[in-house]
Amino acid sequence: MTRRRWIADEVSGDHAALLGERADHLVRVLRARVGQDFDIGTGTSVRRGRITSLKADRVEFDLGEEISTAALTEITLLLAIFKFDRMEWAIEKCTELGVSRIVPVIARRTDSHLAAASVKRVERWQRIARQAAEQSRRDGPPEIAAPIKLSEALNLREALRIVLAESEAQTLLRDVVNPQTASDGISLAVGPEGGWTEDELQSFYQTGWVAASLGKTILRAETAAIAATAVASTLFSL
Repeated sequence: MTRRRWIADEVSGDHAALLGERADHLVRVLRARVGQDFDIGTGTSVRRGRITSLKADRVEFDLGEEISTAALTEITLLLAIFKFDRMEWAIEKCTELGVSRIVPVIARRTDSHLAAASVKRVERWQRIARQAAEQSRRDGPPEIAAPIKLSEALNLREALRIVLAESEAQTLLRDVVNPQTASDGISLAVGPEGGWTEDELQSFYQTGWVAASLGKTILRAETAAIAATAVASTLFSL
């Protein structure tokens, strides 16, 4: 039987803990008991964890042997901010697909009200990513960065940087994702509803980004984010 996986809130040496609502869920809903084993993600590895203490707001584990897991490619997703319900869905699904970092970006066509409210949404986005990471049995959740302007996001460290553009008619994403030349990871930039403006695309090109398309149809922002992550993670796993 596959053990349920949790991502620890606290890790210190060979000890870990779940806190707050997550501990309460384990105690009251799942009726966990002292001595029961779970897989515990520490952020850098997964280890077998045995419950040593149960309280409504804190469950403590002793950590045992490390459990082998598949390494994920470093995929950074620049996600222009759009309607929060759809954006949350994109964050959840891209986490399940293995994205390692999500950077919310304030683009020219980002609604001003959404841009203003986005800073207060980061904690919720992080919670969604953590839950999705546990469900998909990852070592840990992706990093969810604080929202930044596009000008601040253009100079990422990854060698392979791709902007998804509706105006790109010739080059598909699958044609430019090359695992052999992107060992340091890949960055994917997905625009808001209405897409990137021409000025924004020029800024991408001037800072070394490559344009690519996901096909002939026009996708919603959340669909594009999920599709791009799926294509990239699949190609890197071949």
